[in-house]
Amino acid sequence: MTLPRKGTRLITVDQVAYRWAVRRRPTYSQGIGQSPLTVAVERAEEPGSVLVVRLPGAHPGNWLGLPTVGATPASVALAVRDARERGWQPGTPGGPFHLEPAQGPTPVPGPPGTPGAPDSDAPGGP
Repeated sequence: MTLPRKGTRLITVDQVAYRWAVRRRPTYSQGIGQSPLTVAVERAEEPGSVLVVRLPGAHPGNWLGLPTVGATPASVALAVRDARERGWQPGTPGGPFHLEPAQGPTPVPGPPGTPGAPDSDAPGGP
């Protein structure tokens, strides 16, 4: 399965170009809040297996006014890195690779000195 070029966005993660997309209209199960927002990602050149990321929130077009989550380039880049660590091989043909909300991307740490940021005095720090 490959993504159509129209309606997709390009992102470069670790010097590899990827194409990603979110459905503009929610599916029925996304509309009623039963399924979360999903993002599809594949390599821009020589696509193979598609990464399907289920984000922990409702589709912005849901019909019930549920809290939503946005798919940003930063969250897509985190998901790509996480999926690669979990065994996703984007250049190899095959079925979709699913990344579930429980396995979802971790937040990006802030600058040093902010909560959750890496401590520069900790072992392994700069």
